[in-house]
Amino acid sequence: MSLRSALLLGALVIAPTALDAQSAMAPAGAHPPLKRRPQPTTTAITENDLMSRLYLFADDSMMGREAGTPGAMKGTAYIAAEVRRLGLVPAGDSGGYFQNVPFMARTLDSATTILANGATLAAYKDFVVVPFRGALPRAIDGAQVVFGGVLGDTAHALTAAQAEGKFVVMRNPTGAFGRIAATSPLARAAGIALVGEGDLTAAARATGRLPTLTLPPAPDAPSAVVSLAMSVSAAERLLGAPLQGMAVGTAGGTVQGNLRFVERAAPTRNVVAILRGSDPVLRNQYVAIGAHSDHVGYRATGPVDHDSLHLFAARRYLATENPTGAAPSADARQAMQSRVAAIRVNLDSVRALRPARRDSINNGADDDGSGTVTVLEVAEAFARGTVKPKRSLLFVWHTGEEKGLLGSRYFVDHPTVPRDSIVAQINIDMVGRGGAADLGAGSDRYLQLVGSRRLSTELGDLVEAVNKREPMPFTLDYTFDANGHPDNIYCRSDHYNYARYGIPVVFMTTGLHGDYHQVTDEPQYIDYAHMARVGRFVVDLAKRVSDLGHPPVVDKPKPDPKGTCRQ
Repeated sequence: MSLRSALLLGALVIAPTALDAQSAMAPAGAHPPLKRRPQPTTTAITENDLMSRLYLFADDSMMGREAGTPGAMKGTAYIAAEVRRLGLVPAGDSGGYFQNVPFMARTLDSATTILANGATLAAYKDFVVVPFRGALPRAIDGAQVVFGGVLGDTAHALTAAQAEGKFVVMRNPTGAFGRIAATSPLARAAGIALVGEGDLTAAARATGRLPTLTLPPAPDAPSAVVSLAMSVSAAERLLGAPLQGMAVGTAGGTVQGNLRFVERAAPTRNVVAILRGSDPVLRNQYVAIGAHSDHVGYRATGPVDHDSLHLFAARRYLATENPTGAAPSADARQAMQSRVAAIRVNLDSVRALRPARRDSINNGADDDGSGTVTVLEVAEAFARGTVKPKRSLLFVWHTGEEKGLLGSRYFVDHPTVPRDSIVAQINIDMVGRGGAADLGAGSDRYLQLVGSRRLSTELGDLVEAVNKREPMPFTLDYTFDANGHPDNIYCRSDHYNYARYGIPVVFMTTGLHGDYHQVTDEPQYIDYAHMARVGRFVVDLAKRVSDLGHPPVVDKPKPDPKGTCRQ
């Protein structure tokens, strides 16, 4: 699942507890091993099959599967080899299974400097660029520097007219990277500097050095405001005065110079395959089933101890999750913050089992190795099973989901089958966890649904009808599908790019957890029985939709295909 722009998981606080490794690791004896040798898979969707696939796909040898890197190419090669073995019809470019996506990697030139008030600010020393995609960077040369207040304080903020064409400096107490939304009053600024509490952290500098993967912008693409993470001292040099006590709208110097970027080709690819339907007419329509094959590669700030992070992150998430979306009161936030120092991690019992495990590879077992291998199992169940769907099944393993849903955007903008022949899309992303140890509402029956009634009431009803007939029906959670929920899940996975063209979608996930986007997202923590039931549910739902006498009726307003995703 693509990362929240503000990196909220890292900014939230932890409720008071002492983390005793012995109690926290008690269930670990039931966990699968750290490593496992692959075994042959079968027609049925089984725990053993899923383990065999996931231990291979989320192995260190895949190097975190970041789009535009050799790890992602290796991961997609495995998927293509499997669908070829299953006899699926290739539906990529030029009669193959791959649809090549022409990404480029963009990095701020380390020689970049900007000047104001006689001070020279240097890239990676005084500022770094917050990643931006699909647009041309807006020029900042000649822009007036102005203080915009505190990020998030809408009561004391610049208007759109005051921000237009200005280089706006804003205090950012969380220190988290964040992009400016197209609907923000700041969207027409020349540039934005987000200022934390002091100097740039090592983590911010490391993150800033990572290339940003993007589709090349069209020649006529509008320019985009670029956000910088900037040190306090650099911001005060731009403004010519201390930030403390500064009034919103205070003017500083004039920026001289522009941001310069180095760009290189970073090709990657979707994997696309078809299982032909059995009905001579309906086989020309498709039920799409997808997951994303990419993840986030190596940890920017280097290795960390696996066990201590896993223990800490699990309790942190349970203590800070906010499924209702309601903003906590200031008193509640303060109370949590005051107790953060009470956290203790006792690793004695873990160290009795094994030495420290330092790790820097984000293996992405749940995100979205779980979805990737489950889609492979669904494909195998249909390809080798006796019951065939009437409509064709279109399997797409998207790349670049973690880079802003770029692979799925490219596929639906450049479909390899007629776009209007796709009658529905089932997206599965992070379907390997969901137990009580992962989230407050979790259980072995837990499943989140997003988007199932956004376009088609009929599709949403079908999902529920199929679930009721499952041997062990899921407890369906629609909480995160609510309009305005701050996690914005509807806009954060590949289903949305199908929905923006009016294709009915359903997104299935067992939810976020403490290991999300951490090096601890490993195959050993996956609930394979839970994941197998999700896979069998997808088979039953796909069969039901494929055999309908008509495409699922679209009875809700369609989004603008060129617009910004809104809940």
